[in-house]
Amino acid sequence: MIVDGLEVETAWVGPARRAGEPELVFLHEGLGSITQWRDTPDAIARACGRAALVYARPGYGRSSPVAVPRPLTYMHDEAARLPRVLAAAGVAHDAVLVGHSDGASIAVIAAGTHAVAPRGLVLIAPHVFVEDVSVESIARAADAYRDAGSGLRARLAKHHADVDGAFWGWNRAWLDPGFRAWNLEPLLPAIAAPILVVQGERDDYGTRAQVDAIARGAGGRVDVAWIASAGHAPFRDAPAEVIAAIAAFVRRGE
Repeated sequence: MIVDGLEVETAWVGPARRAGEPELVFLHEGLGSITQWRDTPDAIARACGRAALVYARPGYGRSSPVAVPRPLTYMHDEAARLPRVLAAAGVAHDAVLVGHSDGASIAVIAAGTHAVAPRGLVLIAPHVFVEDVSVESIARAADAYRDAGSGLRARLAKHHADVDGAFWGWNRAWLDPGFRAWNLEPLLPAIAAPILVVQGERDDYGTRAQVDAIARGAGGRVDVAWIASAGHAPFRDAPAEVIAAIAAFVRRGE
């Protein structure tokens, strides 16, 4: 579909859409795409009994490429675009947003600025401010991407039409010294919708401090699912546990 003059790759998964029933909307990570979610959205959607929209933001997957370097406001820009994505897909603004990493941060921005009014937020490995551990891990990712022997670029190229734009657009923004001031905590009190935070205890991109900030600052209920055996992508490391937690959260909001 076309949004803001750009091609946005989309896929519908899970049960058939039913009129009047809020859908799920999946927002991928900073290097993600539709295919990198694998079967996670479909499995979650079926467990919840809801249809789900999965889309690739411009610059990722098979969506239109974007210019790099990306502005340091790129997540705010994508949150502002989200209502137009939902409108183009015919999705109501009270959908449940399921975001991973950058996608979780975009969901926080969209809800906190009232760009959308979600029924609930599922935040998987979210960031609401910049930590040293995040910067250090992202710097290591840059080294791995430059190293052909690591295979990182080759693996990502299977999922992105413009793999260099996808990688460096994300990586250089996070490593820009100016990005240290990025902070979403002031937006949290404006979020009245219930939140589920899904956090792997072995996440090398973020710490418990992210979860504590959301629990402390959000304007509504915050539930937390700690996944002991998981890293930054707990839905890959412990899929059954994550799917069960999300399904229970969504059903609680029915």
